[in-house]
Amino acid sequence: MAEFKSDIEIARAAKKKPIQEIGAKIGISDEHLLPYGHDKAKVSADFIRSVQGKPDGKLILVTAINPTPAGEGKTTTTVGLGDGLNRIGKKAVICIREASLGPNFGMKGGAAGGGYAQVVPMDDMNLHFTGDFHAITSAHNLLSALLDNHIYWGNELGIDTRRVTWRRVMDMNDRALRQIVCSLGGVANGYPREAGFDITVASEVMAILCLSRDLKDLEKRLGDIIVAYRRDKTPVFARDLKAPGAMAVLLKDALQPNLVQTLENNPAFVHGGPFANIAHGCNSVMATTTALKLGEYVVTEAGFGADLGAEKFFDIKCRKAGLKPAAAVIVATVRAMKMNGGVKKDDLGAENVEAVKKGCPNLGRHIENVHEFGVPVVVAINHFHSDTDAEIKALQDYVKTLNADAIVCRHWANGSAGAEDLAKKVVQLAESGASQFSPLYPDDLGLFDKIDTIVKRVYRGEGAIADKSVRDQLHQWEKQGYGNLPICMAKTQYSFSTDPNLRGAPTGHVVPVREVRLSAGAGFVVAICGEIMTMPGLPSKPSSENIRLNADGQIEGLS
Repeated sequence: MAEFKSDIEIARAAKKKPIQEIGAKIGISDEHLLPYGHDKAKVSADFIRSVQGKPDGKLILVTAINPTPAGEGKTTTTVGLGDGLNRIGKKAVICIREASLGPNFGMKGGAAGGGYAQVVPMDDMNLHFTGDFHAITSAHNLLSALLDNHIYWGNELGIDTRRVTWRRVMDMNDRALRQIVCSLGGVANGYPREAGFDITVASEVMAILCLSRDLKDLEKRLGDIIVAYRRDKTPVFARDLKAPGAMAVLLKDALQPNLVQTLENNPAFVHGGPFANIAHGCNSVMATTTALKLGEYVVTEAGFGADLGAEKFFDIKCRKAGLKPAAAVIVATVRAMKMNGGVKKDDLGAENVEAVKKGCPNLGRHIENVHEFGVPVVVAINHFHSDTDAEIKALQDYVKTLNADAIVCRHWANGSAGAEDLAKKVVQLAESGASQFSPLYPDDLGLFDKIDTIVKRVYRGEGAIADKSVRDQLHQWEKQGYGNLPICMAKTQYSFSTDPNLRGAPTGHVVPVREVRLSAGAGFVVAICGEIMTMPGLPSKPSSENIRLNADGQIEGLS
């Protein structure tokens, strides 16, 4: 048996090419690359403007079933498919999100793929990378500081300090900061009030950066952020605080997409990083639209299961950016099917065909949902060595009943060679012209009705429920002209319901909407459902316990 190598060992052994060579593959000349070392660079705004007249390639979305502790490998499959498409002669570009420090030091791990289907430099990507998240954190907290400073110096705008909605952010899981009281210590420190922190990837500034088309659009969206309300409940905007100019200055470099490479030296844009369970879960519009001008195929991913990431990709990102996906890939594993079928994690290595069959309805629900958007689907079975032929056949037979195919993929072990069959199927679907994409609901549907539509048609629940205060808030926003915005659901990623322990494909459940937040700059309304937190906490044994520098000064323990 070949020696097992960890993801970081494989990444460290990569034979990377200078980033200028990677850029040249897709027509980006040296003067339009702003290098961060030898293996990563930002792409200039001038270059992005220069390619806008070119025709678009075909956009492929990679999504997945609801995540389980058994693992699915969505980003790994995204990278493997991109390499696989290049292997069969297609000019393909990968677009994925940047990693948050919170999950890296918490429990989820990194966001660079795995095995022989990775984007490198893996360690840089999973830590500070090119500093985009730090810039977003700084811009967000500058607005917080300007808000409190305005109140301190006389509050000319008449802000009701009980109705300040703008929270601070940091890129770390820290439950102690979820709810705080700030400005204590006397007159010199301002007016005490309740406040709190979200994680940076849940920041509206993150969403704005990822949905902006250029610097001008970014600055306008920043100005549209609502930070507080007056006593008469009229909104106070970031532009009222004269904040957008300085915020845009902090974000001007972060707005430019980052170019890196896969282990097989194919181009990859890694840019932006909103979470899919509490934000809209997609990489930046600028990276995706630029890649579509440079490649025949663009492979992108949306976070967590298709009920969250894919729904938001279709209903928010595609709606806002005018994107039309040609096909979708849903990633599943035999192990995850068995876990959905009731098998405990420690018993997943033993063959259990009946458990696979019992767990398949979760996958089936996601296939049906993506079809609801008019997008053709192929299932990628991310192969594990313990998978048996009988289990794989059971999964494939089930998928066939839903008018789709399930392709066994071995990209984790074999790189592009292991994703060649998947790449061929994706090309067949994309070039068939079968995609008839349309969002789930029209712009002019009421805000609560949009939430209810998602619950009924995607989660297959009985409906959404909310207190009168939540419904009244939605009606007020509709009167203020925000009724045409899409919905960004904040919900557990582990289930179609709000109960993370309810696996499979439940029906008849209700989805309680606990709170709604207006992200006027990003252009959506966030519906916070169940017990989901916008500032996660660390687990009892955080991943940070295993991360360290070895004797050679190399990072160990990242995954």
